[in-house]
Amino acid sequence: MKKIALFAFNGEMMCFMHVLLNAIDMKANNYEANIIIEGAATKLIPQVAEEDNPMNNLYKKVKEMGLFAGACRACSQKMGVLDAVKAEGLALLDNMNGHPSMARYMDDGFQVITF
Repeated sequence: MKKIALFAFNGEMMCFMHVLLNAIDMKANNYEANIIIEGAATKLIPQVAEEDNPMNNLYKKVKEMGLFAGACRACSQKMGVLDAVKAEGLALLDNMNGHPSMARYMDDGFQVITF
């Protein structure tokens, strides 16, 4: 099985939507896909978690499918959304000076793609 780690850095909603869509597509095509939310993208979590957000259904689907590996602890803190990320039940990733390590995924056989 091909293993893909999708690192979402971009804080633009449309870019984030494509990360979610690609993860679903990869899963449907027998890839192991993990989404890691980094940088400015962390600020999108409380937005997409709102029931009235047009992206909420897509976000919930990805969450239910278990495709989120988690979000960067340091960036969530810096962007002021740490409590919201925790409330969503997303893992806080911090094994590289407070940030998630790409090398860890590469060592585990993942191809890393950044958005």
